[in-house]
Amino acid sequence: MTHIFFNIFTLFIISTHASVQDFCVADLKAPETPAGYSCKPATTVTVDDFLSSGLRHSGNTSNIIKASVTPAFAAQLPGLNGLGLSMARLDLAPGGVIPMHTHPGGSELLLVTRGSIKAGFISSANTVYVKTLKKGDLMVFPQGLLHFQVNAGRINAVAFASFSSASPGLQILDFALFANDLPSKLVETTTFLDDATVKALKAVLGGTG
Repeated sequence: MTHIFFNIFTLFIISTHASVQDFCVADLKAPETPAGYSCKPATTVTVDDFLSSGLRHSGNTSNIIKASVTPAFAAQLPGLNGLGLSMARLDLAPGGVIPMHTHPGGSELLLVTRGSIKAGFISSANTVYVKTLKKGDLMVFPQGLLHFQVNAGRINAVAFASFSSASPGLQILDFALFANDLPSKLVETTTFLDDATVKALKAVLGGTG
C-alpha cells in the first residue's frame, strides 16, 4: 500500500511541475542548443509568436532540384519551442526532387495535397520502402532514416510534412558529400566513385577540395 501511495504521490508531483509553465516561446536572439531555444520572457510574448502564414504560399522551385521546402520550425514559429512538433511545406515542379536526406531530430509524417509524389525511405537493414502517393495519402518516415520525395506526375505537386520535433534538423546526402570542402580523394575512397564523377558533382553543387 505504501508503494502504491508513493507512486501516486510521485505522479502528482511530476504533473504539477509540468503544468507550472504553459509554454516556452523561443528567444530567437539567443543561440539554439540541443535542447532547443531558451524561453522568451513571458511579458514579451504575443499571439504572433504562436502564428505563421508562411505555408500559405508556394515556394520557389526555380533551382537545381526543381523543388522547395518552406519550414515552420521553432526558428520560424517560436511558439513551437519545446512542444515537440513542427511542419513544412513541400513544392515540387514536374521533375522536382527532394534528394536523399535525413532528419536526425525527429520522425516525419507527409500528407500529399496536390499531384502525386513517389516517396520512400531506407531502413538501417538496407530495406527499401517506396510508394507513389496521391492526394490525401499519408506516409511516415522514421527518425534518422534516409528518405526522399520525387514528383511522379506532370503537374506541380504539394505536400505538407509534420515532424515530432520543433527543430527536426536536415542533412541532405548529396550536399554532405559534394557541397563542401571534404577532399575529393576522401569522397572517392569512401564512396567508390571515380575522380571525374566526384569533381563533376562538386562543380554542380559548389563544393571544393
